[in-house]
Amino acid sequence: MLAGLFVICGAWALARNQNSTGTAQQSDPVEQALAHGVDHVDATDAGPAPVLDRRNSRYRISSEDVLDLQFQSTPEFNQTVTVEPDGYITLKEVGDVQVEGDTLPELRRAVQSAYEKILANPVISVDLKDFQRPYFMVLGQVGRPGKYDLRGVTTVSEAVALAGGFTTQSKHSQVLLFRRVNDKWTSVTKIDLKHMLNSRNLSEDSSLRPGDMVYVPQNAISKVKAWVPTPTVGTYGPLP
Repeated sequence: MLAGLFVICGAWALARNQNSTGTAQQSDPVEQALAHGVDHVDATDAGPAPVLDRRNSRYRISSEDVLDLQFQSTPEFNQTVTVEPDGYITLKEVGDVQVEGDTLPELRRAVQSAYEKILANPVISVDLKDFQRPYFMVLGQVGRPGKYDLRGVTTVSEAVALAGGFTTQSKHSQVLLFRRVNDKWTSVTKIDLKHMLNSRNLSEDSSLRPGDMVYVPQNAISKVKAWVPTPTVGTYGPLP
């Protein structure tokens, strides 16, 4: 059940490891989360003005990623490891190494450094065998709230349709799109899907990015802040 997911604080972090369905809850927790945001951000707010994380940056290792390690001169150390939920991998003969958040070059250096304690000049190749696929979340008053793979271009209205469409209790004139901008700030955009669908004008139907969350409330939300501190909405994988 997704009851716990509707408390926006921590929703994305919890949802990374599950894909559930369930009954929607009241939107009060969302309104409370928005109340901690700001209408605009400048240098006087909690940090500098938001700057979009650089697109096309290197992939960073996440929990449940599967890594294939190959040793050029000592094949007996070849191994396939999975990143544990705490961000560590367990290596033959050398133990645990923290790798979550590392790029592949950083991970390679960390593994090489660990093995330099027992091997002379180890030459190690690291391949990403399996990794977390891009995803988006649809929560609130939809038929099948949960986590969905992001395959190609998907708009907010298409995301709602994939999640089973609106319920009879949905306030689809106030659909919220949460998008992490950087480690400090998450943007919140209110989208009037009711008007767009009735007018058959989807020119303003936003395309989703990896990690986006669409929330369909049950009641009208009195205040929608433009920016919400990222720590209040949970932690999720970095934007590519």
